[in-house]
Amino acid sequence: MMIGLKPEAEQEYRELHAAVWPEVIRTIHNCNIRNYSIFAKNGLLFSYFEYHGDDFDGDMAKMAADAATQKWWSITMPMQTPVASRRDGEWWAAMQEVFHLD
Repeated sequence: MMIGLKPEAEQEYRELHAAVWPEVIRTIHNCNIRNYSIFAKNGLLFSYFEYHGDDFDGDMAKMAADAATQKWWSITMPMQTPVASRRDGEWWAAMQEVFHLD
């Protein structure tokens, strides 16, 4: 997935992600997300994770309902700028995998 990052927010965004709140980490884990990374380059953020559950929509709803995650998002989302090419309803734009090697 990808999203824009406001230049004036980059340092704070990096600092926040250098010390993600334990409650947010716990929720991510409890929602069956593994191997989660966010990369930054030229004002863009690229996210990758692996989902290990059997109800993605349900787990994402559980994550969205979590109070600590909602607070985290209230801080980080204003730092982001969704890309124009995202699908309706997306904040982070989904990307198509074109190559994978295990």
